[in-house]
Amino acid sequence: MKAISLLGSTGSIGTQTLDIAAQNPDQFRIVGLAAGRNVELLAQQIRQFQPQIVAISDAAKLGELQAAIADITPQPILLTGEAGIVEVAQFSAADVVVTGIVGCAGLLPTIAAIKAGKDIALANKETLIAGGPVVLPLMQQYGVKLLPADSEHSAIFQCLQGVPDKGLRRILLTASGGAFRDLPVEQLAQVTVADALKHPNWTMGRKITIDSATLMNKGLEVIEAHYLFGLDYDRIDIVIHPQSIIHSMIELEDTSVLAQLGWADMRLPLLYALSYPERIVTHWEPLDLVKVGSLTFREPDHAKYPCMQLAYTAGRAGGCLPAVLNAANEQAVALFLEEKIRFLDIPRLIEQTCDRYHPQNRSHPTLEDIIAADQWARQEVLKASEAVMVAVG
Repeated sequence: MKAISLLGSTGSIGTQTLDIAAQNPDQFRIVGLAAGRNVELLAQQIRQFQPQIVAISDAAKLGELQAAIADITPQPILLTGEAGIVEVAQFSAADVVVTGIVGCAGLLPTIAAIKAGKDIALANKETLIAGGPVVLPLMQQYGVKLLPADSEHSAIFQCLQGVPDKGLRRILLTASGGAFRDLPVEQLAQVTVADALKHPNWTMGRKITIDSATLMNKGLEVIEAHYLFGLDYDRIDIVIHPQSIIHSMIELEDTSVLAQLGWADMRLPLLYALSYPERIVTHWEPLDLVKVGSLTFREPDHAKYPCMQLAYTAGRAGGCLPAVLNAANEQAVALFLEEKIRFLDIPRLIEQTCDRYHPQNRSHPTLEDIIAADQWARQEVLKASEAVMVAVG
């Protein structure tokens, strides 16, 4: 029986993690929940799973949450804000922490969990992208496991089981291509937020769906794969795979290629991260390759997806530049979702921000360096976007 603290419980990762816990009550119990501001759903989750500690990010919602669960006995510890989420992350009763918070907001709680000796089921890629230089040494220092819970890195991790040291030659990250994979690049100037949110294969949150449309999600995953698996950037490639059945592949030194396949269902990588090294019986629909029919692949179009190259460049530069890239992307995507900038302004603003960054500590950034770079990049995007917003208006 593993005790789980779940960060981001009302998002897509969170609700699917709770689905797994509900289906396997003899394997998992929920001891902590942290959410943003969805009081109604959080109250339902508290009622069903009876966690010992709960945090809601929006402190203004605390009274509403208290009223919604007033009849529950025993009452959980209720906390608010970032400090509350950190307390859930480092809660003493938890064995593993699922990091389902979107964006760089997941970094500090994840570090707190590592320092508390908790294993991490990592669904928040920004933890490594922005914080890799700090997070990896902490994992070694505190002896905790970091288990990838997103589909691509879980696929790589699964394929690596049994591969000898130095047997890995190359990583092949598969990408759906997002909402615009079949749209000519010339038409991207006219696309809307609603267009970009129509993902052909996956049901995800708004931010990650936009990242899929720009293919920044795959660029960020390249940086994450570098930190997780230790390969340099020249040995991590991206391939468009429209069916999203192969979730990623590895090529070994003898040219053998291993792949992990499955339906487009985030529960499978989450389950593996929670149950590792065991395999738990499920009653989910098995993969039927006859039903799939065909698997196709193509090279990504760099003219359509400039964010990919921005990510490779930032990753190779290292230091705080991946944190700058990530923060600039988060801020630009937020502006696009608010319909303040156009779709093609996203990569332009990211590139401008990365070009303007001049780090003081390139080789061994501290957590303070990374946080400062993150905050600087967000402000730079907001400043640079003012001219763009005037033009859009």
